[in-house]
Amino acid sequence: MIRACLRIVLFAALSWAAVAAPAAGQNWPSFRGEFAGGVADGQDLPVSWNVESGENVRWKTPIPGMGHSSPVVWGDRVFVTTAVAAGDVKLVLGDRGGIDMSGDMGPQSWRIYCLDRRSGEILWSKELYTGKPRAARHVKSSHANPTPATDGEMVVAIFGSQGMVGLDMEGNERWRWNLGVLDPGLFGDPYSSWGYASSPVIGGDRVFVQVDRHAGSFLAAFDLESGKEIWKVKRDEKPVWATPTLHVDGERSQLIVLGGDYDRGYEPATGEELWRFRRDLEVKTTTPIVAGDLIILSGGYRGKPLYAIRSSARGNVSGGGRANKGGYLAWTSGSGGPYTSTPVAYGEYVHFVRNTGVVTALSLANGELVYRERLESTFSASPVASDGKIYLAGEEGVVTVIKAGPEFEVLGRNDMGEPCMATPAISQGTLFVRTRGHLYAIGK
Repeated sequence: MIRACLRIVLFAALSWAAVAAPAAGQNWPSFRGEFAGGVADGQDLPVSWNVESGENVRWKTPIPGMGHSSPVVWGDRVFVTTAVAAGDVKLVLGDRGGIDMSGDMGPQSWRIYCLDRRSGEILWSKELYTGKPRAARHVKSSHANPTPATDGEMVVAIFGSQGMVGLDMEGNERWRWNLGVLDPGLFGDPYSSWGYASSPVIGGDRVFVQVDRHAGSFLAAFDLESGKEIWKVKRDEKPVWATPTLHVDGERSQLIVLGGDYDRGYEPATGEELWRFRRDLEVKTTTPIVAGDLIILSGGYRGKPLYAIRSSARGNVSGGGRANKGGYLAWTSGSGGPYTSTPVAYGEYVHFVRNTGVVTALSLANGELVYRERLESTFSASPVASDGKIYLAGEEGVVTVIKAGPEFEVLGRNDMGEPCMATPAISQGTLFVRTRGHLYAIGK
């Protein structure tokens, strides 16, 4: 009875939040926007701009330090996190770094900035942690990878091994939580540490956190207002760097979580496992997405297929049984899926880009290949979509705009002048692009 009541209360809270939220595209509250969809229509964004002349650039604000976290937007406020070191910090792009760890273990200042959405003015900033990192990072990573999340009243930020903090919208600290040393790295090598990257997800009155590391991994729900732990589920999986996705529909809500052995769906109220699907792969960094009644699973070390699971899945749906008889497994794509970035499901197609610059479109209905083309860049950031256009931020600093749909067409190429590792955000007619040292607001 208690469990049933919890489910009803949480579902009601999540449903209310979905209904009460402003129109799509007004807020971008977490990584890839609401429910990680990466789509905001009705924005009238430009396809071209020029950071030197200022054409279609509303503002440009320096952000000190280095962070691969994305900006999030609520109302007229933009939040972004960073880690500031005393000296210059080296960043290795492409695949040149291999499996190397950075020697960047000197003192850092972990901070969150709140900017005015209209002017780019810094309204406030908070230094939340100082000292030496408790775990190393990959040469291509940063010490501030997770994207913060907000519901318009609270902001939650994870600074890797330094900890998790809950703030109000004015920057007043309400709580903090030590998540322990977060050291995910090369599987089987306990000395390998590439940096933590999973972002918090807010749903109703709680925040969900996926903690993957070499040992002692877990999934947990915390009370958003107080920071108190509500439930915790142990995870015996190869570590991944993926962010969970909260999915709410008319039948049930579920927290969709990638793992090194199984991808799973959990009941958000209790942490009870709803389903699992075996994908025994290393280095999953993508986030699961939902399109209609399909859960799209991707990622894994180099070019693995995409899988579409019915959102009604129950139990173990891996191989054999109903999964291979057209039950819960709707389709499997060919090889060549994304390694680093999350796909975007838009209209009748799934678009994604590989780290090597190969951009692909699949049919959402059956996973069949529609086209595959190459762009002149390497990619870590995930694509976002708006009004029939896909925006792809390249590592070298060029944001490429392509036409969404079955025909490949480049609409614009825009050089930001600095590396782009963070996924852009879209809100209120503006594309927010984070570069190595700045946050830009792009709009007509």
